[in-house]
Amino acid sequence: MAGPPSLRALEAMSIFEKATREAFATLHSIQSLEPVLECAAEAVGSALVNGGKLLVCGNGGSAADGADFATEYACRFITDRRPYPAINLTGCGSLVTATGNDYGFEQVFARQVRAFGKPGDVLVAITTSGNSANILAAIAAAKEAGLRTISLLGRDGGRAHGLAEIELLVPSQITARTQEAHKFLLHVLCDIVETRWLLPQETNNKAGG
Repeated sequence: MAGPPSLRALEAMSIFEKATREAFATLHSIQSLEPVLECAAEAVGSALVNGGKLLVCGNGGSAADGADFATEYACRFITDRRPYPAINLTGCGSLVTATGNDYGFEQVFARQVRAFGKPGDVLVAITTSGNSANILAAIAAAKEAGLRTISLLGRDGGRAHGLAEIELLVPSQITARTQEAHKFLLHVLCDIVETRWLLPQETNNKAGG
């Protein structure tokens, strides 16, 4: 089996070739996360079918990934079905900026968790560094309020490592590759939840009706 490319070989690669190689390596590195992803799917699926909701947060590119993840539930992922409540905590500019102005940027998600969260809900927090102060505060607020917590992290997990109940850690040092892997994990999570939890719920409701 061929070993990793030499420095000279890496320098000779195009940007596209290097990014592709990094992406393949990163996706290969997360294969061991399948059991953890199944746990995350159970937490999300059971919450939604039992009347709970998702609260999702992240910064920058992670905010965009969180917005897409929440949309997959409130709209749909693949199959037509009833919508489920999922709130993107970066979605309301006036709320985020008012909270940041009055309480500090560290509290922009935690305060919303306290406003909208209740036992039976799930917080999904996304951070490539694991060191975002507002993500750390959100996880703490969620645990205090009795929510289940799922984190998607990068590198060594940073200060967020070990804080959430369920942790999906992508061990890449490259932010772009970590974000791509997070997107992949979130889409697979949607697929599992929709297939195993939400669509069977539709069938059960129709049979019961």
